[in-house]
Parts: sequence; C-alpha cells; structure tokens
Amino acid sequence: VQLQASGGGLVQAGGSLRLSCAASGRTFSSSDISWFRQAPGKEREFVAVIIKSGGSTFYADSVKGRFTISRDNAKNTVYLQMNSLKPEDTAVYYCATDLTYGSARSKPINWRSWGQGTQVTVSS
Repeated sequence: VQLQASGGGLVQAGGSLRLSCAASGRTFSSSDISWFRQAPGKEREFVAVIIKSGGSTFYADSVKGRFTISRDNAKNTVYLQMNSLKPEDTAVYYCATDLTYGSARSKPINWRSWGQGTQVTVSS
C-alpha cells in the first residue's frame, strides 16, 4: 500500500487545518490507520488512530478535544481535523498503516507502512 499525506501548511495559533491521507494499492476499510508527528529534534509521537473494526478512535492526551480523526472508505482516505492549533503542534505529520498484530498502536516501530509526511507550522 502507498500512502499520500497532504493538507499541511502555515496557520496562526487558534486556527484549523485538515490533513488527508490517501491510500492506493489496497482498501483502507480493513486497516487501522494512525497519525504521528515529529517536531525538530524530537522523537516521532503518536497523535491519533482509527480502528478498522467499528471505527473507534483514540487520541494522545495533548490533542484530545482539539483533533478528530475520521475516514471515508469510499475515497480510501483518512482525515485529521485539527482545531485550536497551538505552536507546540508544529511538526511533520505522518500517516501510517499495517500495524503489527497485537502490538501497541502508540509506538511508531509497530507500523510498517508510512506516508511521506506533511509539514504543519503554527505561528504564535
């Protein structure tokens, strides 16, 4: 599967962005899909995940209540709606799929397929 992340940009604090992650080569509906982010000099960190079965969602505490992950199976695309953005949200955002069975969803090493990343910059 190939993933293509898009939608990043420069936004002022308090603003919103919607990231998209489009898949090709396989349908998304049968896969967990996650978003991670990596700021300069920091490790890649978990942001959100949407589960294939039932569409349950889970978020990092730092984004809970501000970010929403969703999927459009007809378009084979997963979205990350980001509201009330803060300067500390500045990072390259990556989508990922192909979770190693039974492993922790919050660990980047457990996801085998990654998109190329999209830059989000929040100015104060």
